[in-house]
Amino acid sequence: MTLSAQDHSAMAEALRLAERGLNTTAPNPRVGCVIVRDGEVVGRGWHVRAGEPHAEVFALREAGERAHGATAYVTLEPCAHTGRTPPCADALIAAGLSRVVIAVADSNPLVAGQGAQRLRAAGIAVDVGLMEVPARTLNAGFLRRISGGLPWLRMKTASSLDGRTAMASGESQWITGDAARADVQCWRARSSAIITGIASVLADDSRLSVRLPDTERQPLRVVLDSQLRLSPQAKLLKEPGETLVLTRADSLSTGGQRLQLLQRAGAEVKAVATNNHGRLCPRAVMRELAQRQCNEVLLEAGATLNAAFLQAGVVDEWLLYQAPTLLGASARPLVDWSLTQMAQQQRWQLQDCRQIGDDMRMTLIPIATATAHLVKLGE
Repeated sequence: MTLSAQDHSAMAEALRLAERGLNTTAPNPRVGCVIVRDGEVVGRGWHVRAGEPHAEVFALREAGERAHGATAYVTLEPCAHTGRTPPCADALIAAGLSRVVIAVADSNPLVAGQGAQRLRAAGIAVDVGLMEVPARTLNAGFLRRISGGLPWLRMKTASSLDGRTAMASGESQWITGDAARADVQCWRARSSAIITGIASVLADDSRLSVRLPDTERQPLRVVLDSQLRLSPQAKLLKEPGETLVLTRADSLSTGGQRLQLLQRAGAEVKAVATNNHGRLCPRAVMRELAQRQCNEVLLEAGATLNAAFLQAGVVDEWLLYQAPTLLGASARPLVDWSLTQMAQQQRWQLQDCRQIGDDMRMTLIPIATATAHLVKLGE
């Protein structure tokens, strides 16, 4: 596969177009398409939201007859099945494209190479793998859910320089500044769901909503509440969007009036499996969200729940906001996880580090999964 500078430039533009659907395409992937003929871009498109036309359709509409004999650059393998929209592979064939360049193959069993195969069978040259790493990163949640059965989980924490998240009393507002908190809103907006624990809700009465201008979609708010302690008057139950309360089976069966009041307040209450300690199983929680077609999930919780998800091995990415301040040894830690030997440490790979206002934001991936992730990206 010989690729030119024009190929790279066109695919880079397709990726930028795909990013326009960052907050709106779920549960579908973010996809962009650029059509080039004789060195000129004649069509552009991106998938805006589920149920509406895919990126290829918008690009073909703009290109019109100029698509004949042209090259299409698509960030994800064109679909070959009929869902809520017809197969994009068929649309590209009907338009008379001579070549299609694909960033990453689709892991969806309904596609899984069939799109590229159908294009080749129609006599269209197909190249796969151009700028695969950024294309996979853009749709890490979709690809993880489709191929691995779990959403992509980001754990968000905000701490002081000495790794503390709140005073011993629980007082925590505010450690980080306005810019960092605004940045968190952007991560919420792109997430399908936000998980928190009942202890955090009782302490902060947080809304767990996206408060950005022109927000089209609120993520599913998920409260892990093994004893149904959530108040029907909680602020998050008054926010737009849906709230899911996950609890133990015995609490669900004996919930009585508490259960009824939560349901009347608009919450969906469901039981999930517990671990050997009688606590809600993080992996069972993630499987439940995958069944609800959640691609990216944000964990905003306290030290105990952070530790539980880390120990379960379901945290794919850590967004660590750090403020230039000290809270002292008696303040609450980031993670309530007792380790006694250096051999027990869990190392992380730093992916990105940048200043957000007066604070720093580090993006990390567990070393244990980073190697496998990068190998897959480089296939």
